[in-house]
Amino acid sequence: MINVTKSFLPPIEEYQEYLAKIWDSSHLTNQGPLVKELEGQLKKHLGVENLLFVSNGTIALQLAIKALDLKGEIITTPFSYVATTTSILWENCTPVFADIDPQSFCINPSDIENHITPNTSAILATHVYGYSCDVIKIEEIAKKHNLKVIYDGAHAFGVNVYEKSIFNYGDISTISFHATKLYHTVEGGAIIVKNAELAQKLYLYRSFGHIADNYYTLGINGKNSEFHAAMGLCNLPKVENIMENRKQTVLLYKKLLDSSKLFFPQKHPNQELNYAYFPVVFENENVLLKVKGALANQDINTRRYFYPSLNNLPYLTKKSNCPVSDDLSLRVLCLPLFYDINHVDVERICKIINITI
Repeated sequence: MINVTKSFLPPIEEYQEYLAKIWDSSHLTNQGPLVKELEGQLKKHLGVENLLFVSNGTIALQLAIKALDLKGEIITTPFSYVATTTSILWENCTPVFADIDPQSFCINPSDIENHITPNTSAILATHVYGYSCDVIKIEEIAKKHNLKVIYDGAHAFGVNVYEKSIFNYGDISTISFHATKLYHTVEGGAIIVKNAELAQKLYLYRSFGHIADNYYTLGINGKNSEFHAAMGLCNLPKVENIMENRKQTVLLYKKLLDSSKLFFPQKHPNQELNYAYFPVVFENENVLLKVKGALANQDINTRRYFYPSLNNLPYLTKKSNCPVSDDLSLRVLCLPLFYDINHVDVERICKIINITI
């Protein structure tokens, strides 16, 4: 069986060293020493000023919306994981879908302004598969209309654009450290924010709104544990090597696949990729289903990621017209990509796809 992804695990001895520290301190959660150490290392690694380690990427989005005090409508992308949309709904705001760019698959800035109304409070955009949104154009639109900007960077760990971290754009960026991500803490996520005052607000929100016996504001339990931080500390020194291995696999896929019958997303010209996923787009949904079936028959798992286009979710009260996202969501398939995938298996996958299409 070849899975579409496989979590990287460090040498168990390294993790056990951190477990021994946890046993010695008996400090399991509530902003323990390993969480603080991880936050410091992540800030240095990513080149950001304010970062909070949280329990997952979804709570990061919800905290971001809450901390910015967003109301009314939030313009967002229909091509993302469902958490992007449901976080908006969960915080009692209304998602308004702008269509996506057919090259990058990220939200199309040209369509954002078509959806701005007096009720619009923010833009929530996703760096899809680690491909950067057009952060400059989105910033221009946000300033023109006095809107906040949140970036869902669940896929974007280690991505740079215009020679700095992608997480330095927007008012708030969020990350997922779920086990399926190229850098993970088993479960986890982070919020990155420019404004120090807003960072302090989020610090309180993450931990029930109080410090010791002093209560300052409402809050929720968004904390993460020492055990998750330990995994993050083990994995962080290895992330550059992980990305390089994935890059070599992607280059092999692109070399072997018949690109006359499929295509790939295109990166922003000023971006460095992190090779988080390997999506391919087929001529139509029938071809995709044939390929998916042919690979499944050989015990090779793939994923229709993202499908369906989020503007078609059954629990939305209002449907939106997003023809590009509707079309691409029917035709895109993510192929197996992980740290130690055997290149012989990649060659076999490519051969099956080329024969099938």
